[in-house]
Amino acid sequence: MPLYEHVFISRQDLSNTQAEGLIEHFGAILSDNGGKLVEQEYWGVKTMAYKINKNRKGHYAFLKTDAPAPAVQEMERLMRLHDDVMRVLTIKVDSHEEGPSVQMQKRDDRGDRRERR
Repeated sequence: MPLYEHVFISRQDLSNTQAEGLIEHFGAILSDNGGKLVEQEYWGVKTMAYKINKNRKGHYAFLKTDAPAPAVQEMERLMRLHDDVMRVLTIKVDSHEEGPSVQMQKRDDRGDRRERR
């Protein structure tokens, strides 16, 4: 089955448990349609670059999935209809990277970067 990565932003006025409950909810929708949630990460509340629906902040969540295209389309459709979800991004990938995503790594663990001037 194809591999996908999803990032979605939910409203800032949700509690952490409600935001994590959304991850479980959409993972269940995916598994009901024949897919599998490989890994999930809750990135927390982050400030956005611009306002979305009059919100400056949002709860970010990251999902790695192994699912057929119809299951992903159904999950995306339900995400877009959900009142608490503001934005959704889905990307098809060739393989999932091992370990935590770049967002969850400490700055020191990210490897060599150019020095600032």
